[in-house]
Amino acid sequence: MAHKTISIEKLIFNPFTLIGNEWMLITAGNINSFNTMTASWGSLGYMWARPIASCVIRPQRFTRKFVEENEFFTLSFFNEEYRSALEICGKYSGKDVNKPEMAKLTPKEDEELKTVFFEQANLVLICKKIYFQDIIPENFLDKSIDNFYPAKDYHRMFIGEIVKVLKKER
Repeated sequence: MAHKTISIEKLIFNPFTLIGNEWMLITAGNINSFNTMTASWGSLGYMWARPIASCVIRPQRFTRKFVEENEFFTLSFFNEEYRSALEICGKYSGKDVNKPEMAKLTPKEDEELKTVFFEQANLVLICKKIYFQDIIPENFLDKSIDNFYPAKDYHRMFIGEIVKVLKKER
């Protein structure tokens, strides 16, 4: 089954379930050099007169380098049958293993934008980076949030304009 480009207005889903419970893969790079990681933190919305997606990545994650060095990143969403693949992509580092091979996922490159997503994904959001911001603990109005950072390894947030939506044809 191939992916088809669809209008963002045709999307119908619960973003809280999609990101928080079902997870996603954040991927950046081209087909010859890319990395991916599992994430369950992020957001979707509308900002600066455009549809956006945000994701956060800790400094030690290998994927962060790829997101920083490339113009685009993708967010790939899967059926529950791929939960173990997402667990693998969250547990291991791309510095040490070939995560897609280990998780039995097939990388694909968007021909137009030269960025990577996965054949098995039901939904792919291709995002053009438009902003980043480091999480600054002094800005936590609710100081208990700092409990998510016992190692003080604060995330960098990336905001991307959603420039293309790919949906798996059934």
